Amino acid sequence: MTSTLTPQPVERTKPERPGAVARRRTRVLALPEARWAAAATAFFLLALPLQLTGAPAWTWGPLYALSYVTGGWEPGWEGLKALKERTLDVDLLMVVAALGAASIGQVMDGALLIVIFATSGALEALATARTADSVRGLLDLAPATATRLSPDGGEQAVSVEELKVGDTVLVRPGERVGADGRVLDGASEVDQATITGEPLPVPKERGDEVFAGTLNGTGALRIRVERDASDSVIARIVRMVQEASETKAPTQLFIEKVEQRYSLGMVAATLAVFLVPIAFGEQLTDALLRAMTFMIVASPCAVVLATMPPLLSAIANAGRHGVLVKSAVVMERIGQVDAVALDKTGTLTEGSPRVTDVRPLPGSGLDDDELLTLAAAAERPSEHPLARAVVDAARERGLGLPGAEDFTSAPGVGVTAVVGGRTVAVGAPARLLQDTPGAAAELEESGRTAVLVVVDGTPAGLLGIADRLRPDAAATVAALVTLTGTAPALLTGDNPRAAAHLAAEAGIDDVRAGLLPQDKLTAVQEMEGAGRKVLVVGDGVNDAPALAAAHTGIAMGRAGSDLALETADAVIVRDELAAVPTTVALSRRARRLVVQNLVIAGVFIAGLVVWDLAGNLPLPLGVAGHEGSTVLVGLNGLRLLREGAWQRAAAEGNG
Repeated sequence: MTSTLTPQPVERTKPERPGAVARRRTRVLALPEARWAAAATAFFLLALPLQLTGAPAWTWGPLYALSYVTGGWEPGWEGLKALKERTLDVDLLMVVAALGAASIGQVMDGALLIVIFATSGALEALATARTADSVRGLLDLAPATATRLSPDGGEQAVSVEELKVGDTVLVRPGERVGADGRVLDGASEVDQATITGEPLPVPKERGDEVFAGTLNGTGALRIRVERDASDSVIARIVRMVQEASETKAPTQLFIEKVEQRYSLGMVAATLAVFLVPIAFGEQLTDALLRAMTFMIVASPCAVVLATMPPLLSAIANAGRHGVLVKSAVVMERIGQVDAVALDKTGTLTEGSPRVTDVRPLPGSGLDDDELLTLAAAAERPSEHPLARAVVDAARERGLGLPGAEDFTSAPGVGVTAVVGGRTVAVGAPARLLQDTPGAAAELEESGRTAVLVVVDGTPAGLLGIADRLRPDAAATVAALVTLTGTAPALLTGDNPRAAAHLAAEAGIDDVRAGLLPQDKLTAVQEMEGAGRKVLVVGDGVNDAPALAAAHTGIAMGRAGSDLALETADAVIVRDELAAVPTTVALSRRARRLVVQNLVIAGVFIAGLVVWDLAGNLPLPLGVAGHEGSTVLVGLNGLRLLREGAWQRAAAEGNG
């Protein structure tokens, strides 16, 4: 039961508030697969206690029948359509095996098979629908309308689809940019984290490039359109995610890889077991009983359960520790990775700027706390991320902030306010002074953003602000090196200097900075093209194409974008980066248990089949052997539910 992300017509909806993105999420019960699976499960759960408590068959028999019908008609119908195309799949065999089990009295076993397969199909349909929701919702990042300026200076509100290359548009403070283009006039700071992943707004002035869907700050910009709406970076992200989802080779569980041979072999063998004895004069009833016994003991129930319990147990264990793995196929695939690509902002780092340095300049007469107090008091009325970082730093130190008067803010420059009778300016050193202090260059060389504080026209000090590395980042990188044999690569849209500094702290040598979403996708495709099975870890819209194209994608969940969360194969809900190598190690343990279970199931099936063909295997004994092997492999797979399994995986991941 495989599916792909199919492009759907998009209807734009107006966000509920400025800057908000309307969110479309398909409800679970809106999917027919989910409704049928829920109905099949409900009927099964109603019938099971009645049967186990010895109630008359007329009370639970119809309920089991309804479970068969509601859960089995769709895979059965799909199997018949596949049969029409001259292919035979396990879905159809499961329905036939379930009906065969019912025909000889094993009604509950057959119903359980139906419920398992119906639930699996519903989960896959839900994952596909949610991904499609997020891709379509991404288009709402770009506003539906833009303000186009005519040559005589007049303004006209038009649909962004009507904009043409060469048009001039006006973007007011707080609005989203309507088209990819270049600034003709004005100055502002633009939050373009959705495109590049940069943690801080980027100053924009005449000649700078801007992207559709990014959020303008406090200044007004006149922009010349340079790309049609259908060719904007946002539109290309949508296309890249769709194409990657459609062309990504579906990874299947082990049993599905031999599905055709096993299915054809089982059908042919069952017919032979039935027809050959009849040809030699055996009674019809005896031949049918032998053939039905063969179908039961040779059915892939034990093989299916040999595969699923270890993977599902690993999924449940990971879920208890804050890792949402979306399917058994994903859990199997995670353990196959041999290369890792990490995003920087929000993945390797915490994703929010923090004050790392407070440096009063000689002759200012200020100490660290006094400098930070003046800067925070001046910045407190501002909503800029750097301003919030300065204010938060002052509060963490328990500093009292005096009131500020005559506050003004200049886009791309900084703020000015009167604090305690002193005029305080806080902003970019190059914008506040012609000759910037040498300490500013030193801070910037170390990967920090330098903020200058000027008091009464005299430089008083510098603040260093940076996105802080996660505490477990270096240990995680080392663990991934141990598991995969190669060091992770860092893929980021941030500037090379900041990226190199963070990478050095984390122990990463392969740094690729200044990347747009398509560049990240290309980097992952190059790694995959070299024969690597790449695990991508990211959190933003700009990571979505790479997450979709990679062998496996994991998203950081706390601040991750909707598109990244839905596109990724797994989500780290608690933002614990160290959970990534632990999940890889847990997946590998699950894969080893799958192999063990397949050997056990194969030995039981082979032994029972030989007994049935060479001797006279009693039906009750065949059912007991078949059920016994199923229980055995099921219990073996459930070992990964224990807390110790996660702890051992963590130890294995950490070398």
